Amino acid sequence: MPASRSVFFFSGSSRLLAAGALCAAAQAALLCTVVVVAASTAAGDELTAGFVKVDLPEGNFVVQSPYDVPQEQRYRYDAGAGVRTFWVYADDKPFNTVTPTNPRTEVRLAGHDYSWGVWQFEGYGYVPSQTSGISVMQIHNEDGGAHATTMMLHVYNGTLHYYSGQVVETYIYDRWFRLNVVHDIRASTVAIYINGELRVATVVAPSASHYFKFGVYVQHHDVSRCMESRWRNITVFSKPY
Repeated sequence: MPASRSVFFFSGSSRLLAAGALCAAAQAALLCTVVVVAASTAAGDELTAGFVKVDLPEGNFVVQSPYDVPQEQRYRYDAGAGVRTFWVYADDKPFNTVTPTNPRTEVRLAGHDYSWGVWQFEGYGYVPSQTSGISVMQIHNEDGGAHATTMMLHVYNGTLHYYSGQVVETYIYDRWFRLNVVHDIRASTVAIYINGELRVATVVAPSASHYFKFGVYVQHHDVSRCMESRWRNITVFSKPY
């Protein structure tokens, strides 16, 4: 369980473009990937005001996927559409032969571990129906830290949760949503926004350093056989004090 206490919480939902699930045919051509990303643009600009955009070349997107199958059988990047599709099966292997952790296909944003300032993750996510029991985004701490993560967002049966607890967004399936996560190191706080609206603000335990991850990482209950998420327009921002 995360070492944190909730400060305040807002619930609600808003719908963007819907599309059909494709977990069973994840290697087929992606459909409905052209997204109206201008929705709530003003709110997005307000969230990132005063921040500096971090350069993210493709080499910073390090994929972790089951070690015993080719990466292309669990991950696809459509450079034309800018969409990254992640999928994993409940009985898949871990991402290496050393870790005992659950199956995952995730991107670890490398080259930008941080330990000071205010950092923000922004991305557009999509979770097909029938996907359940996964983490779709997390702030991970340094290896060997007292806590593995600072925050995680889980999906269970169509609802997005802060870890396995607070509801962040209901009816998350089959629609694109914009996610902003703001981590203030000095204040030890994390704020989570969906489509520009604040859903969760919480105090978190400090750690030596942090980095962002997103994709699919199997959790411990309500797990579907196949799990998938899609992401596009991934951006990282930072702001010094």
